[in-house]
Amino acid sequence: QVQLVESGGGLVQPEGSLRLSCAASGSFFSINAMGWYRQAPGKERELVARITSGCSSNYAASVKGRFTISRDNAKNTVYLQMTSLKPEDKAVYYCNCNARITWSSYRYYWGQGTQVTVSS
Repeated sequence: QVQLVESGGGLVQPEGSLRLSCAASGSFFSINAMGWYRQAPGKERELVARITSGCSSNYAASVKGRFTISRDNAKNTVYLQMTSLKPEDKAVYYCNCNARITWSSYRYYWGQGTQVTVSS
């Protein structure tokens, strides 16, 4: 079982910055890909950014150049540095990971979500 605990959300003005963190804990062999998703009211959850254990990353077109995903494998933690925030970035941000929980099985886990609000 893996627990993901997110932190760093909040209220920020347009063009401001926030840094989200998500730490994985529990019983697992390893954490593979980690990512951030977001869900705005009335919309489907969408991928924001994803990073592999080898630190290869990809981004949604809407955040490319403004957001940076990174991870600390020793701490099983993923970060999302968000800059030049726009009102349309307002959403609940969810952390996700793919964990190797036994020698031969993998599972996806979700965090509880953290609210990001961009407003003047």
